[in-house]
Amino acid sequence: MENRPQWGTRAGFIMAAAGSAIGLGNIWRFPATAYENGGGAFFLPYLFALLTAGIPILIMEFAIGHKYRGSSPLSLARLNKKAEWLGWWQVGISFIIAVYYAAIIAWAMSYFVFSLKLSWGQDTEGFLFGDYLKLAEVPGQTGSIVPGVLIPLILVWVIALGVLLKGIKKGIEAANKIFLPTLIVLFFIIVLRAITLDGAMEGLNAFFKPDWSAISDGKVWVAAYGQIFFSLSVGFAIMITYSSYLPKKSDLTNNAFITGFGNSAFELLAGIGVFSALGFMAMQQGVSIDEVVAGGVGLAFVVFPQIINEFPAFNQLFGLLFFGSLTLAGLTSFISIIETFVAGVQDKFNVSRTKSVLMGGGLASIISLLFATQGGLYFLDVMDYFINNFGVALAGLVEIILVAWVFRELNNLQKHANSVSDIMLGAWWKICLSVITPVVLGYMMFDNVRTNISENYEGYATSFIVPFGWGVAGLVIVVGILLSFKSWKKESLSSVKEDTTYGK
Repeated sequence: MENRPQWGTRAGFIMAAAGSAIGLGNIWRFPATAYENGGGAFFLPYLFALLTAGIPILIMEFAIGHKYRGSSPLSLARLNKKAEWLGWWQVGISFIIAVYYAAIIAWAMSYFVFSLKLSWGQDTEGFLFGDYLKLAEVPGQTGSIVPGVLIPLILVWVIALGVLLKGIKKGIEAANKIFLPTLIVLFFIIVLRAITLDGAMEGLNAFFKPDWSAISDGKVWVAAYGQIFFSLSVGFAIMITYSSYLPKKSDLTNNAFITGFGNSAFELLAGIGVFSALGFMAMQQGVSIDEVVAGGVGLAFVVFPQIINEFPAFNQLFGLLFFGSLTLAGLTSFISIIETFVAGVQDKFNVSRTKSVLMGGGLASIISLLFATQGGLYFLDVMDYFINNFGVALAGLVEIILVAWVFRELNNLQKHANSVSDIMLGAWWKICLSVITPVVLGYMMFDNVRTNISENYEGYATSFIVPFGWGVAGLVIVVGILLSFKSWKKESLSSVKEDTTYGK
């Protein structure tokens, strides 16, 4: 019998899976994406994408991890020996994301401290790029290390690796049981305060008001699929790894629905909080909502400090709540991202968990020092864009095509999921995975490639884009293929039996 660690409770697994899905993108990507793609009308394609791509892929990945009981490379190798490289490619994607994701959490930690005295002043943009990040003038220059980023960055790695060293039940599960409820409570307080601000209703009206003409625009549907895909942590090894720690009797389908809808509920909550605050800011400045809408780094570290400055009272408290939420949302996702390559190294090289955490996490933390330099933001921006669009999305598309069409494993995975779940999977599940999702993701990839070949992302120089954009996205595929050549121990690829109760 394989002595694989397991989650202590079902709630522990769901919190870990939801914690992985609920990350920075929920807070700073979803509200702006919804607003720009039809407002309230966007929820229709978003829900359709959740039910035809998000949850079906979650079920598929849960079934792969649960049936084959291994990290992404091991589970996929057990599914079919020719699929192992895909598992390593996904692990490589997670590794790259981990090295820069740590830096964003470090910024959120710094801003949590800055909130105490509103240290960012009135010129929040100048403060972020000049005073805090000390941003290099030319993209591609590293410049010197920025101590204000380095210190919290080290702290982020110490927290995450400390949690992972404690294992699945006492580490990841225990941390998520603290982090996730705390995050939800903090964000609820933010939302309750935000909706009572002057101008909040105008903000919410802008967010929810449907532009039904957007429904006929194909780009809106692609945006909905993109949001679901990047938000749910599918396509890059996390959900396969996490579900491999489930006991034999686990309701996979139900777990996928709870995780999917839980993630979407938090996105909606984030949208309400963000747009209430944006409505308030627009009213204070006497401008329209569309002049203050932003996403990503700009929303979190430029616009939100501006909003906090305008608060009639308790500015510091709102700042602590917001940046505390960002830090916790980042950490729950970050821990799950690192776990993918910790599990992969452990399975393949037959080393202890401690050694795997220190090897994988140690290497990633050293590389992440690049993002504590003056050029860090530029490297982060390019790597994030390319690894998401030509890593996560492409690996997800390849995974679906291989499982559904090349290895024809959907029937086996359907039988496995149905044997342990209350909700039975029917033809809809197979149609979604074999037809709808590959077509939409395929179009998304085609459109991405066409756009990026015709013009450089954000107008960056080709000499910068090629090595740090296309180069990094290509490198993880090459590394994935090379790692798959190393042979497993014979017993590794054989089927295993597992304990049937939580926490054994």
